[in-house]
Amino acid sequence: MGYINSVLRVNLTTGEISREGLNRKWADLYYGGKGLGIKYLYQELEPGTDPLSDGNKIILLTGPFTGTIVPCSGKLSVVTKSPLNGAALDCSVGGNIAGELKYAGYDMVILEGKSPEPVYLVIEDGEASLMEAGFLWGRGTLDTEKELLKLHGEGARVLSIGPAGENIIPYACLTSELYRQAGRGGAGAVFGSKNIKAVVVRGTGGVGVADMPGLLKAAQKAMREDLLTDTNLWAYTDGTPMLVEMSQNSGILPTRNFQQATFEGFESLASPSMQKARAGKKACLSCGLGCGNYTVKGAARVEGPEYETLSIGGSNCGIADLEAVVKFNALCDDLGLDTISMGSTIAFAMEMTEKGIKDLGLRFGDVSSYLEAPELVAFRKGKGMELALGVRGLSERYGGREFAMQVKGLEFPGYEPRGSWGMGLAYATAPRGACHMSAWPVAEEAYGERDPYTVEGKAGLVADLQHYNALKFSLILCDFWALSFDLMAELLTPILGREVAAGELELAGERIFNLLRLFNTREGFTGKDDTLPDRIFNQGLVGGPGAGKILPREEFTKMLGEYYRLRGWDANGIPEKDTLIRLELT
Repeated sequence: MGYINSVLRVNLTTGEISREGLNRKWADLYYGGKGLGIKYLYQELEPGTDPLSDGNKIILLTGPFTGTIVPCSGKLSVVTKSPLNGAALDCSVGGNIAGELKYAGYDMVILEGKSPEPVYLVIEDGEASLMEAGFLWGRGTLDTEKELLKLHGEGARVLSIGPAGENIIPYACLTSELYRQAGRGGAGAVFGSKNIKAVVVRGTGGVGVADMPGLLKAAQKAMREDLLTDTNLWAYTDGTPMLVEMSQNSGILPTRNFQQATFEGFESLASPSMQKARAGKKACLSCGLGCGNYTVKGAARVEGPEYETLSIGGSNCGIADLEAVVKFNALCDDLGLDTISMGSTIAFAMEMTEKGIKDLGLRFGDVSSYLEAPELVAFRKGKGMELALGVRGLSERYGGREFAMQVKGLEFPGYEPRGSWGMGLAYATAPRGACHMSAWPVAEEAYGERDPYTVEGKAGLVADLQHYNALKFSLILCDFWALSFDLMAELLTPILGREVAAGELELAGERIFNLLRLFNTREGFTGKDDTLPDRIFNQGLVGGPGAGKILPREEFTKMLGEYYRLRGWDANGIPEKDTLIRLELT
């Protein structure tokens, strides 16, 4: 129970749509979401597949909690091979579309091949069809969704791309319910490469569980004792904007392309300023936290901005104008661009101008050119052709690699690793590249009690967090609920109808993370890719409590070596045979 036991497979090349059973053996080992998607991708994708070719696949997944009363379980998982760097890519999008997919009769959707013409997919109560989408091509995600809701009913849920996905921008994203994104790594470009504009889902079914009284009891207890507590109240009252001030005070707020660790204009981006501009609240399906903030600032309006956009699209670009950042967020959402990669690319171009390497007309603090950039990128116009390369691509073309803030081609999110050394290891070893979702040790370092300027104990901390998040995002639980493995097991037991142990889930998290490593190893990634930009090793922080700090390269190498040993990987970062046997990955 907990699964529909049904997979929708769509061959976009031939138009053939088929239904097949869910591989329950894999579901028992990987649970759903991230883990199960990577397993399917690893088994079905030919090694060396071009991410933008017909051979790549993109998978939309639910998990065993999806569509049930388990709180914070409303996200949809998206898995593919990243066009930004060729690594395994998983991301997720909030809202209601995941539950709708379950109610429509499917655990997952596999999109493969390439349609000869633009199409969109409609899924409704077990039936699916491809519809002509030429009339939607070129439209933003807001217009696309509104038009599709007119055609298929206001109760439908939509996942779509904007012009950035259509024009194969490698950091294009997917958008649902106007303001929710599967943002990082270029899933929107994969949609565009396959000529699919959107997926529309509508369902009236239900989700069966083995022990409904037991689930009711477990879910009510979890809500009362673990979720709706003072510890989690920040998600409703402030949301992620509260991290602006926390990062400023701890000296890890990215400023002017990570040249500084504090920003003189941070107050205009911090939570009090955001609260003054708040016009409403929003929550995902089954959520008790309601972290979403609908913001209106002058003529600009959007759901958000979240901390990552406020930092990378704000302080990191030298922008202290909240209305400009809100407008930037809204532009990126409608055009279908990841705000982190877009903001990071703008910041890198600003520093290139500052250093006389290449002038793309972007300067720190210049709101006008900053707000012009997203549309130019999405439509590949003028300097947008070059900005579409992203940070790594620009640095390889013009120089500046030492301050190109990226790992494996994926741009840094909003945490300065010189002020949180464990975060540096997390960036270096995350499967999809520089990523704060694989592990977030900054909570225990810069924001917590651990010494952020030491490598001692950080290898184990990062590995444990990576296992935890790998499993959590396979069950597809919200990142903001820091529940334990024990509580996950308590909630999963009545759904599956068998006793689930916390140790079983922890082992599954380790298995999933190692499978991601195997995927990337097969695609040519090695231990040499587990590194950071030279700026982190050589250039001292400017401002804040960590002023002058670097992450010494020899200390990083020591931490990385310990991490490999703890994982049971060899000196090149490849899982050893004994590790594969223990994790049932042979």
